[in-house]
Amino acid sequence: MSTWSLRRRPGRTLGLLLLVVLSFLVLRRYLRLKPDSCDQEGARRLDWSTLMGLQHRRLGLQAKGQNFMLEDTTFWIFGGSIHYFRVPRDYWRDRLLKMKACGLNTLTTYVPWNLHEPERGKFDFSGNLDLEAFVRLAAEIGLWVILRPGPYICAEIDLGGLPSWLLQDPGMKLRTTYQGFTEAVDLYFDHLMSRVVPLQYKHGGPIIAVQVENEYGSYNRDPAYMPYIKKALEDRGIIELLLTSDNKDGLQKGVVHGVLATINLQSQQELQSLTTSLLSIQGNQPKMVMEYWTGWFDSWGSPHNILDSSEVLETVSAITNAGASINLYMFHGGTNFGFINGAMHFNEYKSDVTSYDYDAVLTEAGDYTAKYGKLRDFFGSLSGTPLSPPPDLLPKMAYEPMEPFLYLSLWDALKYMGKPIKSEKPINMENLPVNNGNGQAFGYTLYETTITSSGILRGCVRDRGQVFVNTVSIGFLDYKTTEIVIPLIQGYTVLRILVENRGRVNYGNNIDDQRKGLIGNLFLNNFPLKNFKIYSLDMKKSFFQRFGTDAWSTVPEAPTFPAFFLGSLSVVPSPSDTFLKLEGWEKGVVVVNGQILGRYWNIGPQETLYLPGAWLNSGANQVIVFEETVAGPMVQSTDTPHLGRNQYIH
Repeated sequence: MSTWSLRRRPGRTLGLLLLVVLSFLVLRRYLRLKPDSCDQEGARRLDWSTLMGLQHRRLGLQAKGQNFMLEDTTFWIFGGSIHYFRVPRDYWRDRLLKMKACGLNTLTTYVPWNLHEPERGKFDFSGNLDLEAFVRLAAEIGLWVILRPGPYICAEIDLGGLPSWLLQDPGMKLRTTYQGFTEAVDLYFDHLMSRVVPLQYKHGGPIIAVQVENEYGSYNRDPAYMPYIKKALEDRGIIELLLTSDNKDGLQKGVVHGVLATINLQSQQELQSLTTSLLSIQGNQPKMVMEYWTGWFDSWGSPHNILDSSEVLETVSAITNAGASINLYMFHGGTNFGFINGAMHFNEYKSDVTSYDYDAVLTEAGDYTAKYGKLRDFFGSLSGTPLSPPPDLLPKMAYEPMEPFLYLSLWDALKYMGKPIKSEKPINMENLPVNNGNGQAFGYTLYETTITSSGILRGCVRDRGQVFVNTVSIGFLDYKTTEIVIPLIQGYTVLRILVENRGRVNYGNNIDDQRKGLIGNLFLNNFPLKNFKIYSLDMKKSFFQRFGTDAWSTVPEAPTFPAFFLGSLSVVPSPSDTFLKLEGWEKGVVVVNGQILGRYWNIGPQETLYLPGAWLNSGANQVIVFEETVAGPMVQSTDTPHLGRNQYIH
């Protein structure tokens, strides 16, 4: 692996040296501050662009008194969060340029373990998961980086970014020093940190700080865990400033010796109490709001969350006036492509929608908002030089509606799935003998057995199971509905349950209990059913490649559900971003050119799916819709997103 370095041209060494000396003199002229000076306004107005050219990197980012120092210069972190795994790689540059043009100087991003190590020992840092390319691009654009590598990241992602194969161990204790967990973390960190270490500031890269885990104070199961994570980072070559990040529920318990504590919040009311707590915990240290929540995520069946732009500006101003650095979470949220969304389960289970728009500073599609304009003016007023002009918006297009012309029922599709798994008892997704022994992470699982009588069917279904007698749907089992009446039947009957993993909980005390599928026995009239056939329907790209042209037939007048529908989206003249609207459809998944856009569900609040133009071709584009219950006549394309008529002011 190559070591990151600043681009140099032959013969320019002397010029660069003179530039560094000149930059130092300019800094002294503009900033006659000692590290403990209270002249914060002067520090905030400094032109930080000169710092990106530093050649002699010895000290890095330091906590000195109440100030951050980068080398010998007082430094304010004006950060914003963008998750590379939620943004098409083709659009990374666009989003980062918009961040730079907003007056921010630092990018923060999480690193999702579950996506980078989908199978034990099998790592993926390619394509949209190329972390190193994302970090280097940030440096090229002129942004510093704060990396948040977990291993747990929350982030409203499935299981908080932890791989589901960890749950194959029935005694697993996530986020503790349980041996089964730490052994997996050690192997992951061995690989990840070999990529991260050369990108650190003192090695010439843009990473100025690294976060130790994430909001552990609100979990706090094992006092030895955070020191273990800190040591795991340091032992693998992490030499930059270490940070923790906690909300109001965990700040007191999330502190680690030798690590700077930061806070997460949304309101000015929280700001005062949390900064007071920070002072009592770590004394006269720099204050930072690691997550100022610019909006909030949405859950299926709940209103769309919004946060007024004027309130955002007031709170951001209050944070900086309090002498604190800030990171906008999120600056740009992006999309939970595929099945990566997380869930919450306190009083009731609620899974997150496909869109991670977050009502952030940029929209899901990267468009400007009122928040962007106000924050650009604000951060621009603190900048020592004019901000770069904001990039033009990417074009949006409404294409002709797509009418599906081919169809394949789930029951007819089973013959293309290969041999089913046979088991006396149900097996949860994570323990299915698939994916080289790593189980099933996402998607659906179909369970089949035979019954010979009617009665009460009861079982633990995670998260949502559609129940069929032969091929007739008779209802659903989920968290609220745990039993269902099987109607009177005669003779040999196939009982089927199609179970969907709607998203593993990403925050809370119940992350150890996130196994999906049928959990334990399935009972009919209190007798456990036996002899199951199990089909893993993970709906990865390879899943759809099993369906050859001869598998499909024309769409019948009365389709049998669940079913796959195939059509073609015509893109003329050239690909642009668009949004798919499935009016008349009920619940399912959309796949375009092999890319899983994510789930749709007519309960809202999300009403359209974002389709990046970067994933489209000029001409015909294959669209597959997996629908569980009811199909509409067409899939519409619009140039405007719809995130719900009902809104909740968060």
